[in-house]
Amino acid sequence: MLDAGAGDAPYKALFSHTKYESADFEKVDKTYAKSTYVCDLSSIPVEDERFDYILFNQVMEHLPHPDRVLSELFRVLKPGGKMIYTAPLFYEEHEQPYDFFRYTQFAVRMLFNEAGFEIERLDWLEGYYSTLGYMMNTAARYMPLHPSKIAPGSLGYLLAPFFLWFKLSFAVLSVLFNRLELRHKYTERGFPKNFVAIVARPTP
Repeated sequence: MLDAGAGDAPYKALFSHTKYESADFEKVDKTYAKSTYVCDLSSIPVEDERFDYILFNQVMEHLPHPDRVLSELFRVLKPGGKMIYTAPLFYEEHEQPYDFFRYTQFAVRMLFNEAGFEIERLDWLEGYYSTLGYMMNTAARYMPLHPSKIAPGSLGYLLAPFFLWFKLSFAVLSVLFNRLELRHKYTERGFPKNFVAIVARPTP
């Protein structure tokens, strides 16, 4: 199996029963596990149809040309082989400057279908409560407290106590929504942080 864009390979232990290989370009300033292939994912130095399975987790938003990478993953996956994909719809910029896109479910379908894959499942990775929990968490962390950062002049001092109350409230709400997510995955309205898909390369 191939862990495409493995990073620090957090899921490697789950695939100890397989012949695990990984690929990453290793250009972001972060800790990487030792990759089997240090390469651009649009040009993986292996033969056609090498892999039975591919893990493609939280990678596609970092690709400037996702269509090229999907074509390459199609090439190295065996007919009948499967790939699991996740990527964010709602998430802050990260691993700058290699953060290019966010994908709706319709973009996921279009890109994978155009690359030749069949989509067996496409779903919310988490429910809307998790998205709300994430939004509350970022608000609790990022909203300013110093009056000069809130607004100019006396308005900043007037609003500062309210902002402190907001930050504390958002921190509590973040915990609440994330715990509620564990009990019930609400998908009727709103939007997920991430989409997950199981795709396959069709057999001839």
